[in-house]
Amino acid sequence: MKKLIGAVLFGACVLTANAQDEILRLKMLTRVDYQREYINGEAIHDNSGFKGKYLMFAIDGKIDEHFSYAYRQRLNVGHSDMSFFDATDWARVVYTPDGQWEFSAGKDVVAVGGYEYDKNPVDVYAASEYWNNISPFQLAATVSYTTPGRHSKFIAQCSQSIYRSNAPDMYSYNLMWIGNHGCLGTMYSANLVEYMPGKYISYLALGHKLTLGKLCIEADFMNRASSGHTFLFKDCSIMAELAYRPIEKLNLLGKVTYDVNHTGKDADYSVYDGTELTSVGGGVEFYPRDNIRLHAMYAHTFGTNGNPEGTMKPGRDYMSVGLTWNVNLLSLKNPWKKDDN
Repeated sequence: MKKLIGAVLFGACVLTANAQDEILRLKMLTRVDYQREYINGEAIHDNSGFKGKYLMFAIDGKIDEHFSYAYRQRLNVGHSDMSFFDATDWARVVYTPDGQWEFSAGKDVVAVGGYEYDKNPVDVYAASEYWNNISPFQLAATVSYTTPGRHSKFIAQCSQSIYRSNAPDMYSYNLMWIGNHGCLGTMYSANLVEYMPGKYISYLALGHKLTLGKLCIEADFMNRASSGHTFLFKDCSIMAELAYRPIEKLNLLGKVTYDVNHTGKDADYSVYDGTELTSVGGGVEFYPRDNIRLHAMYAHTFGTNGNPEGTMKPGRDYMSVGLTWNVNLLSLKNPWKKDDN
């Protein structure tokens, strides 16, 4: 562990020394929980007790006026012998010729709409069955355009499939719109995702975020349909979260998720056929400092799950109390950069 941290710090110094821009940032994000899980009242000891949930290192900065980079590594996720990228969330280079167009390549987030999907995993306490069964970080090439008023961003992306574990040579084709219109934010996408070689499932994902003073409401809808079919509402997920911050240091949360698949088709590997599952939960966050967060939450799940190995099991009670901290380890200026004056 000491050798790994030392290597990260040394690499950061080298990158900073060679960069033409002024600054590089290195952050560490950690979350530790004490949790309890019960299925129909029976304790699940393998998923109970103290858990190191997340340990992430993130580096980002600029190479010059037009090129930037971003890298995030999870140290709590095991990786296979074949690829260290299995535990890498993103490692991308971005070219920005002006203030509107961006071209990026590397490992990235697959462009799928919705605010639950978009959250940093460290900020998710209870999630939908869909969220628990996907691999959102894949190698990708992305082009984006931001409108002059910066109210809309349009994204076109070709990436590896989020179902790549089924077969390595599969892809996803993604179109996305991110909107920012005052109190209303939107994250919409249309996706064509290869789930088996030559077979595709389409997504229509509609994410909405409404901010009214101390109240924030997020509501997502995702419809999925396999090739050659139009399944409206037969295979879909709905996620809704309400957050109320009565004071700056306190945040009250409530969340509902609903996953259903009654298509009779074995095409959706995130929400299996025969599933109709609801989860209801709530919790509280407290911030003693800006970079330290305490949380407590509870969620109950009921219904049926067509996936016997699914995370969200009927009759599941899940409780979590935990601590998250976000530390800025480095923020360095290039000592060799000369002023233009």
